[in-house]
Amino acid sequence: MPQIDQIQRQTPMTSPEGSAAGGDAITEHHAPQQLPGRHLSVQLEDIRAARELLDGVIVPTAMEHSRALGRMMDATVHLKCENLQRAGSFKVRGAYVRMARLSAEEKERGVVAASAGNHAQGVALAAKKLGIRAKIYMPRGVALPKLAATRDHGAEVILHGSNVDEALAEAQDYASESGAVFIHPFNNTDVVAGQGTIGLEILEQVPDVDTVIMGIGGGGLLAGNAVAIKQEAARQGREVRIIGVQAENAAAYPPSLAADALVPIKGVRTIADGIAVGRPGQIPFEIIKDLVDDVVTVSEDAIAQALIFLMERSKMVVEPAGAVGVAALMEGRLAGLGIEPRSIVALLSGGNIDPMLMLKVIQRGLSAANRFLTVKLMLKDRPGELAMISRIIAETDANVTGVDHTRIGGALSMGDVSIVINMETKGEEHSALVLNSLRAEGYEPIVMN
Repeated sequence: MPQIDQIQRQTPMTSPEGSAAGGDAITEHHAPQQLPGRHLSVQLEDIRAARELLDGVIVPTAMEHSRALGRMMDATVHLKCENLQRAGSFKVRGAYVRMARLSAEEKERGVVAASAGNHAQGVALAAKKLGIRAKIYMPRGVALPKLAATRDHGAEVILHGSNVDEALAEAQDYASESGAVFIHPFNNTDVVAGQGTIGLEILEQVPDVDTVIMGIGGGGLLAGNAVAIKQEAARQGREVRIIGVQAENAAAYPPSLAADALVPIKGVRTIADGIAVGRPGQIPFEIIKDLVDDVVTVSEDAIAQALIFLMERSKMVVEPAGAVGVAALMEGRLAGLGIEPRSIVALLSGGNIDPMLMLKVIQRGLSAANRFLTVKLMLKDRPGELAMISRIIAETDANVTGVDHTRIGGALSMGDVSIVINMETKGEEHSALVLNSLRAEGYEPIVMN
């Protein structure tokens, strides 16, 4: 298990015996200036105003109870299903609020954005609702379903560059030359306020929540929800923990928070492409460092396992970035922080996953959970050898899904055969049984996972 990478905030929680845990009635003892984060650029009243703008535009998404996660955590666990939001993620909330507040003259000039997925679809849908021309720059390798969905919402899509950074630079150049309004995915107060409307729904749907956990990319989602939840909970005379989660291969927030300054990272590579951001946004960073209790990271294998868990146990299709909160719960990150919550909400931030990526993630997740085993064996090139291997595997009740049979190669001697066998197993103990059965018959399997 990788070392927990975390930044702990000095935000004391009321003890379980205290009034915060008891859910006292709303008090009037908290004057506005006493609310947490009153000096920040986004406030609770901004988020409430954003909610009014979004009335009839977005769907107040469902809150699903997860008994399986509850048993793991020895707590009540709910899943906030923004994967079921319009356009498949939370992004439409912030995009619509930002664009609805443009002046008539700005709307006439049109908007431009850059994205490989969720932000593109959110901007395109918001533009369609508001009657604004939208141009979206997407990298050439963008997944076809995301490209098609963005175009279906009526946006003009320009394919440019090999990654989002190159598409972003081109979009900003176009904005400078044409006068179109650039819609930033996270570094904007209206965007942050729009994303924060989720927090108001969470507090209404799970009034006794004491811990909310969600992913971080640039930070707009976490920042908006931190303001909404922290300030509204303070008005109710209690506290709610806010935990952010990043993929360990795309974790710009831990070093930035430690340095109290934006620290860009290079070589961002993760299956959670929705949060693959190498540099935090300044606006969300200022909010997160003030209000968020902890930031942790999770491994790629943990993300893959969480995605499969959600499919199998909650019947939810969630993209990797949307599953990182669940991954943190499954990897015991809250226990690693010394937290023993009683009521948890994990945000499933999006469900826009490319089917080809889903195939790869599922295979990785099954492998990480010891439910997909790949072994390499050296055999004598004679009749019956493959049948013998098949018999041994069949007797262990494993299911072969693929066989690669090779007679030639630099490492092979005359008369030898190399085979690679893919099989489904039932977990770690079952995989060990298969390997031991092969060894007992004189074979030397090499695990390839």
